[in-house]
Amino acid sequence: MKKTVLSCIQPTGEMHIGNYFGAIKNWVALQDQYDCLYGVVDLHSMTMPYDPKELRANTLRMAIELLACGIDPERSILFVQSMVPEHTELNWVFNCVTSYGELSRMTQFKDKSEQLESSTGKFVSAGLFTYPVLQAADILVYRADFVPVGKDQEQHLELSRNIAVRFNGQFGDCFPEPQPLFTKVPKVMSLADPTKKMSKSLGDKHVVGLFEEEKSLRKKVKRAVTDTGEATGDEMSPGVANLFSLLEACEKHDEHAELMNAYREGALQYGPLKGVVADALVELTQGFIARKAELEKDPGEVERLIARSSERARERAKLTLDQVRKLTGLPVL
Repeated sequence: MKKTVLSCIQPTGEMHIGNYFGAIKNWVALQDQYDCLYGVVDLHSMTMPYDPKELRANTLRMAIELLACGIDPERSILFVQSMVPEHTELNWVFNCVTSYGELSRMTQFKDKSEQLESSTGKFVSAGLFTYPVLQAADILVYRADFVPVGKDQEQHLELSRNIAVRFNGQFGDCFPEPQPLFTKVPKVMSLADPTKKMSKSLGDKHVVGLFEEEKSLRKKVKRAVTDTGEATGDEMSPGVANLFSLLEACEKHDEHAELMNAYREGALQYGPLKGVVADALVELTQGFIARKAELEKDPGEVERLIARSSERARERAKLTLDQVRKLTGLPVL
């Protein structure tokens, strides 16, 4: 039997190339090797201020974009978190075996609560504090063996393992300890400020959308900062290193090697480098754009597809909850 992989993404607007190279490209590849479940976690988006209509629209858009990128419901399960209520039921059980101290040490809560306090006053939701427990439920409800993560997400996966161990010790063996699945992924930096990771929170000029029109994409690459004054000696500047990283991520190995030789010989011109990077990104994104446009012609069919796939996820989650109910003394439905 194939090992189970679980990974999720929040529906926070249109995907950018950092999302693709940092996660989605890997998700597509993992479908050939593992039993994969991929989730659009709309409930997590509720922990920060949001607009209900935008959340609903973003959830559908994210599902469409994942399909356009190559997530295949025939080879994996693509679900919407709120359509599988077993997530929230297991979340409550896990809240009862998770300590306040564990949650208070989560670094993302500290960062996001400070952000909220500075922008919206003093209100910080309890959901923001406890969402790592829901994240653990997302993983463990499918008894996932592996979770693709970056180093900055290890803390949350460690909490999931702690919860699994504590539950098993208190009630009986039920959950495996999910392990991180580290893969080589590029850290895509902002083209406008290559000292910062690409993020929509920095503003539009810092982000290259995965479905961005060609003219706009080329304009952003052409304006990419190459010299920030951060490099010393023979060290490559962050901006130039970022462009080379994008070229490698697009699997343009020959072009990467040729331009790298020019750099080592002191003959590299930034204009041609940017042109090759722009060509590579346009070539990458055109197929995604065409596929997305095709899917958007019939959003109702996409919604039906996601409903069917989410029902498959729910069937698996229910098996876990049946056992959890037996072990914890709750009625079995």
